[in-house]
Amino acid sequence: MKAIGVLIAIALALALQTTLARFLVGGTAALDLVLVVVVYVALTSGPVTGMFAGSLAGIIQDALSSGVIGIGGLAKSLVGFLAGAIGQQFIVTAALPRLVMFLGATSVHAAVFMGLYVLLGLRSFPSPWAAIASQALGNAAVGMVAFGIIESLPGVMERRRTGRRTRF
Repeated sequence: MKAIGVLIAIALALALQTTLARFLVGGTAALDLVLVVVVYVALTSGPVTGMFAGSLAGIIQDALSSGVIGIGGLAKSLVGFLAGAIGQQFIVTAALPRLVMFLGATSVHAAVFMGLYVLLGLRSFPSPWAAIASQALGNAAVGMVAFGIIESLPGVMERRRTGRRTRF
């Protein structure tokens, strides 16, 4: 059941990413919603699930883009594994550690992704620092809001159920 939830989350993130990309920053999205889902899955489910979610999401995202298939999958699977491993070793339930995780995950993803393209001689990135910083901040903001919403849903549903029972 959890695997279906991960697949649905990846599909929703891909759909939102491709739909909203044309409205954000002149056609290039400053957010990577798929990476946010991978980090969320890794932090809540562990390194193996994070790695699988990252590789699946990255391969699908690579297939939908015009780049080399596999580079995004490798970068996202590495980020998913590292985020899951760090999430198991340290307490990442407060806002600040989660913020640091999203910032770090975006930075590692960009370093691996751009590093592989440069290493293979396929593309150059003259000065990507501002773009990486803005994407890291955007991903962290979306990730923090998503964590807050997802964690509050069970409480809202329970209060709603309890409210119905007391009316009768």
